[in-house]
Amino acid sequence: MEKKDSHTSINRREFIKLLTVSAVGGKAILFQEKPPMTYRKLGRTGFMSSRLVFGGGAALAGGKAVRLLDRALEAGINHFDLGSNVYYRGAERSFAPFLKINRRKIWVASKAPLMIRVKPEDTITVEQAKSAAASWTKLMDASLKDLGIDYIDLYYLMAADNPSLISSEEINNAFLTAKKAGKVGYFGLSTHKNAHKVLETAIKTGWYDVAMLGITPAGWYDWEARDLLSGTPVLKELEALLKKARTAGIGLVGMKTVRHLAPKSAMGKADPSAFDKYYHKNFMSSPLTPFQRAYAYVLEHGLDVVNADMQNFKHLEENIIAAATSHKYFA
Repeated sequence: MEKKDSHTSINRREFIKLLTVSAVGGKAILFQEKPPMTYRKLGRTGFMSSRLVFGGGAALAGGKAVRLLDRALEAGINHFDLGSNVYYRGAERSFAPFLKINRRKIWVASKAPLMIRVKPEDTITVEQAKSAAASWTKLMDASLKDLGIDYIDLYYLMAADNPSLISSEEINNAFLTAKKAGKVGYFGLSTHKNAHKVLETAIKTGWYDVAMLGITPAGWYDWEARDLLSGTPVLKELEALLKKARTAGIGLVGMKTVRHLAPKSAMGKADPSAFDKYYHKNFMSSPLTPFQRAYAYVLEHGLDVVNADMQNFKHLEENIIAAATSHKYFA
């Protein structure tokens, strides 16, 4: 590996000290020692994933978050999520040097859209499905090339919001063909739109090993609207569906969990207290930031792991603590 510049090295040393500071309501909370990462079996894959997934799509697209990768691995994160170059420009190539060194230690996932313009309620023709399957396969091959590998652990249908497409035999056959060729191990879908119907469809097919969903303590998150889905049930009311998916062998990954709380400059609502009404009193008194609380809450209410877009050491360290300690707040 190339030698890191002094600025990066100093930041890294600062963040691996035994004392971690988290600002809560203007007060500094000291964690006297870094808790060990926790792990959960990811559905029928059998993989014991760190409960915090390093979301490297946007974070690595510009190459800046590469400096966080060694610290993430050191902290026990063993699940890294990327994305096709057609959407996350350069992310897979930025990740490739780290992957080459650490391939045996980590689980790698990536994703690509189906490159077909349809609405969630549309019924897909066989011809459309074949075209989508061919484009997805082509993008998977490109991902493997950009990552510098010939096999990837998990590959998702990205932005898969159309149940008709998700249940298409042509799409499933594209995955099975790639798996038979030794290119991929497991099949996933990701969506932050129409997630309820998408997950129900995935359960019925029995094809999907992992589902990555836009979800918050307040329920489904709609990335297109940049807001909570209108009329969404709260997370507590979605637990039965999530349990049904896990029983069917689907590993569940949460994403966009804190976007709603983020500043407007990060396409959020700039209201860190938006989820507070869903938490019990003891949890509200925990030494966690609003962002940490959101991650911890979803991890203890139906999600196996949570995917976080982390672009600086502060957010990485905060999220490590949330994932490692979530179980302590919900007996």
